[in-house]
Amino acid sequence: MRLFIASPAVIGDYAALRAEFDGIIEGKWVEEKNLHLTWVFLGEVAESAGIIEKMGALRNPERSVALRGLGDFSSPPKVLYIAASDRLLYDTARSFRSEGFDLYRFVPHVTICRIKRVIDPEAYGRLLHRYRDKEPGTLLPQINLYESRRGGSGMEYRVVYGV
Repeated sequence: MRLFIASPAVIGDYAALRAEFDGIIEGKWVEEKNLHLTWVFLGEVAESAGIIEKMGALRNPERSVALRGLGDFSSPPKVLYIAASDRLLYDTARSFRSEGFDLYRFVPHVTICRIKRVIDPEAYGRLLHRYRDKEPGTLLPQINLYESRRGGSGMEYRVVYGV
C-alpha cells in the first residue's frame, strides 16, 4: 500500500482561488477534499503496524495554523502551493525526527496545483505577489496516516490511523 503522514488543510474559498488562475496557468488542481501538508511520504509499504507504533508517540499540533501566501517549486514552476511557516510546524517536525521519521528537506506547504504550463508569466507573478500576505486557509491540528490509491476520478485518500 502507498502511505504518507499528513495534516489536512481547509481553504476558505478554494473555487475562487482556482478561478483567479484561469487563463494564467494550465495544470492539475488538487481536489479540495485531498488538500494536506505532507510530513512524511513513505511510499509503497507492505504493512502499517510498525509505522503506527512509531506514530503512537507523536502528538497533534496544539492548534490550527494559518496558511499564508502562495509560492512555487522549480523553474519553470511545476508546483503551486500555499505556504505554511508557523514555528509550531518546525516544532512538530522535530518530534517526527525524534521518533525516527525522515523529514528530508522538509518545507511546510500545501500543494494546490501541479503546473503543466504558465500561460501568462506576468499575471502569474502578480497573483503570487498579491497573495504574499493573504491567509487563504488553515492547517488543521491533526496528524493522520493516509493510504493513497488511484481511483476512477483521481487520487483517493483513506485515513489508516490518526494521532
